Amino acid sequence: MTSTGEDQGAARGGPLWWGRWRGALLDTGLATVSALECAVEGVPFARDAGIPVGAGLVFGLLAGSVLLVRRRWPVAVVLVAVAITPAQMGFLMGVVGLYTLSASEMPRRIIASLAGMSLVGTLIVTFVRVQQSMARGEWTLGDRFMPFAAIATSLGVTAPPVLLGLYVGARRRLMESLRERADSLERELQLLAERAEERAEWARNEERTRIAREMHDVVAHRVSLMVVHAAALQAVARKDPEKAVRNAALVGDMGRQALTELREMLGVLRSGGEAARRERVRSVPAAPLAAVGVAAAAAASRAAEGEGPCLSELGELVGQSAAAGMVVDLSVDGEVRSYAAEVEQTAYRVVQEALTNVHKHAAGAKTYVRLAHRVSEIAMQVENEPPPEGASASSARLPSGGNGLVGMKERVAALGGVFVSGPTDGGGFRVSAVIPAV
Repeated sequence: MTSTGEDQGAARGGPLWWGRWRGALLDTGLATVSALECAVEGVPFARDAGIPVGAGLVFGLLAGSVLLVRRRWPVAVVLVAVAITPAQMGFLMGVVGLYTLSASEMPRRIIASLAGMSLVGTLIVTFVRVQQSMARGEWTLGDRFMPFAAIATSLGVTAPPVLLGLYVGARRRLMESLRERADSLERELQLLAERAEERAEWARNEERTRIAREMHDVVAHRVSLMVVHAAALQAVARKDPEKAVRNAALVGDMGRQALTELREMLGVLRSGGEAARRERVRSVPAAPLAAVGVAAAAAASRAAEGEGPCLSELGELVGQSAAAGMVVDLSVDGEVRSYAAEVEQTAYRVVQEALTNVHKHAAGAKTYVRLAHRVSEIAMQVENEPPPEGASASSARLPSGGNGLVGMKERVAALGGVFVSGPTDGGGFRVSAVIPAV
């Protein structure tokens, strides 16, 4: 399991400038070894310089302990190593300092300058030392060997730590960039997951609203007419048997139509639920109400396939209301033409729900249904006069859930149309809608 940069940052807790205790212990160990090395090398340096041995020993300890701050001030460590090169001490400090400097975030020009100073200092000191050794007779090599020995020694001491440090620094920066990209990707994935959950919740709410609207439009109108006819049947059963028979037949026809439409709607929901279950078995577990979403999409596709109501059935709709005792006047303006299935179904539902509201709230009122075919839109208006005195919806006991106007407005707004409803100055009620033809 890999850890991100945030996890590693939280796990750090070393002292002072160290990010981890492991680094602090490593630097302390290196500084101790370097101090001992410089102290040992300070003894012959003190003898050659003619100073007390103790002073050389203390100087070596202090100089070697500078390696303790290599992570915080690598430049200072390299400068001290270059400064004590003539004293022939600080070999470990110089190597480790060059490596740390090369692996740090210092500009390349600073790294090159300090590495060049160390190279030149080591070259000069090595050349002089080899020359002195040959003069004392300790070495019996030719004069041509001195430059080669000086160059080889200086390159061997300077180049490897610098190259290794550059490689480690580049690799470290690459890993940090990859870790940052992983953190960024993880945050983006979390954000996408949150947005997907929000979109799923919004989609579920939309499907609930759509299904409720479809069920209301399918059932409410015909059931309302059935209740009106049943009330009329109860009123004329003894006085006019023939009219009672006709009303009973109308109630039966409307009941069968309501059952047919309700059965179709439930069939679509059931088939959608089975499709969602099959999809859930084939893939990952589906989100809640996925079956409802599929069913609602299938229900919406019925309108696109022309299975829903259309404007050509508007006359039949008005005739059903007239048969229930409503005085309805239907007028159509403009050239009659066909529209998209969604447009025709929405226009039909608006008129249907408006007539249903007249049955509920203004029984016996004269109603005017106007349909206008325009160039780029279709307009419809359902307006009723005030109901006659003594007539009310309470006689039929028609309940109202308050969802009809809301559903009509949602349908029209979904197609980019305008919906307006409200009472008229004469005491009636008007419902108007304009839907784009395209």
